[in-house]
Amino acid sequence: MSNQLTLKKIVQEFLQSNASYIEEFTSISDAAAEALAQHEGDLSLDGLTSLSDAVAKALAQHKGNLSLHGLTSLSDAAAEALAQHEGDLSLDGLTSLSDAAAEALAQREGLLFLPGLTSLSDAAAKALAQHKGNLYLDGLTSLSDAAAEALAQHEGDLSLEGLTSLSDAAAAALAKHKEGLNLF
Repeated sequence: MSNQLTLKKIVQEFLQSNASYIEEFTSISDAAAEALAQHEGDLSLDGLTSLSDAVAKALAQHKGNLSLHGLTSLSDAAAEALAQHEGDLSLDGLTSLSDAAAEALAQREGLLFLPGLTSLSDAAAKALAQHKGNLYLDGLTSLSDAAAEALAQHEGDLSLEGLTSLSDAAAAALAKHKEGLNLF
C-alpha cells in the first residue's frame, strides 16, 4: 500500500507544490481518484501502471487533459469509462487495445493519443476511424490495407509516424484522408 496514491498524500502533494502531475505512484484508490477528478486543468498520473474500472470511472469525471502514460493495458470497462472523459486523453503506454476498447474510446471527442500501440486489428482500426478529433497511432509500424482504408475515413488529424512500410493500396487509401496526415 506504500506505493498507492491515497487521499492524504494527494492533498499534501498539491498543497506543497501546486502541481498538476503525480508520477511516483503506481496505483490509486477510488477515493483518491474521486478527489483528483475535481482538479481543474491538466492532470498527469503517468506513474500509474494499473487502473481499476472504478478508478477509470472516477477519473473520467475530470475536466481537462488527462495523461495516463504508465498504463500498458486497459480493460474494456475502463475504456468505456474513459470514453466519457472531456478533454484530451493520452494513453502512451498502451501496447495493445481490444476491439471493444477501441470501439469505446472512439466514441469520445478530442485528442486521443495512443502512440504505444504496436498493432491494430482491422476491427479496431474501423472503430477508431469513427473517433472525432486528432488521433495519434505513432507506434504502428505497419497497417493492413483494410485498416488503412478504414483510417482514411477518420475525421481529424491522423498521425502514423511510426510506419516503416506501407503497401501501394494502403498508401492510396490514406491519400484520401481529408485532414492532416503524418506518415513515416
